[in-house]
Amino acid sequence: MENSSGDARRLLNALELAVLTTKPGGGRRVIDEAVARESIQRRSLRYDRSSDEHYDHISAFIKSMRGSDPDAAVYWLAKMLEAGEDPRFVARRILICASEDVGNANPMALVMAQSAFSAAEVLGMPEARIILAQAAIYVACSPKSNASYMAVNEAQAEVKTGTEREVPMHLRDASKDGKALGHGKGYKYPHDFGGHYVKQEYMPDPKTFYRPTEQGFEIEIAKRLKRLREGK
Repeated sequence: MENSSGDARRLLNALELAVLTTKPGGGRRVIDEAVARESIQRRSLRYDRSSDEHYDHISAFIKSMRGSDPDAAVYWLAKMLEAGEDPRFVARRILICASEDVGNANPMALVMAQSAFSAAEVLGMPEARIILAQAAIYVACSPKSNASYMAVNEAQAEVKTGTEREVPMHLRDASKDGKALGHGKGYKYPHDFGGHYVKQEYMPDPKTFYRPTEQGFEIEIAKRLKRLREGK
């Protein structure tokens, strides 16, 4: 009881952990003092990869990164890894969050997440935990924008139910027999013009899908798009 700080539940949990982690020998499990001390110092984590616990923890991890809380993010990360979660599963979620929730507000977040994914695969545990923690903290601390995520959702909805558009002739491929059919005729090569930009039609019945936010690098993107659309 001395090592359990007088907590009977902690003592029972330690006993259960000792039984589960000790291999039987000669048809029985021997729990000696060394095993007992180690077990009482270890915490039996409530985390079943086949149950709702698995999804609840990854949900908390993603929402902590999205909510810009690096401390919560690294806690849920540590708990999942300590419970034996596949580091690649965690790395994939950091990748998704870097694009869906950070996006162009900080384009480096996706680069960091991809590098972490590759490094974690090469290193494996326990070193991968350091790489994943760095990436998760970086994503959590980054400015947030879901503008790209919203843009592709709107574009897909338009493709499914909106106006059906054909590729304009000047944008069509002029290789092989295309040139004889008038493909590419009238196309203006942007690099031949001042500022490497020239106004021309890229989509019939144009519609705006991407709306940059006032977060991080998207502030600069918004300014550039505004200048181009105003012909400046």
